[in-house]
Amino acid sequence: MADDDLMALYSRRLLALAADIPHLGRLAKPTGTATRRSPQCGSTITAHVVLADGRVAEFAQEVRACALGQASAAVLGTGVIGRTPAELAAARDRLRAMLTQAGPAPDGPFAGADALMAARDFPNRHASILLAWEAAAEAAGA
Repeated sequence: MADDDLMALYSRRLLALAADIPHLGRLAKPTGTATRRSPQCGSTITAHVVLADGRVAEFAQEVRACALGQASAAVLGTGVIGRTPAELAAARDRLRAMLTQAGPAPDGPFAGADALMAARDFPNRHASILLAWEAAAEAAGA
């Protein structure tokens, strides 16, 4: 990987996201919990949710991931409260399409995912980027 490619991938914005992940920790009584792990890099993310009236009322995440996984978890954490399981699944699927099919970034509460666009050209990093989204959707029952 060329130095210019690394600079584009690990932008200041991405690193700032990785340094400020919302909702770190655990919930005392989650209604759903799921863990995802990337065998390629060993990153692991566990999502805990409390659903109320069909929406995420409380959320926590345990993030042990690379900078890309951390930045992705940060974007998820900024918009997860108030989302339905279907909305989480749709955002996860849109992020996957953004990475693998050059689709648009998730929008609305997850618009910050555009910071991960540079990772499209690095398929070996996609699994760690998707971890938080997969865990959150599964924990919510999507």
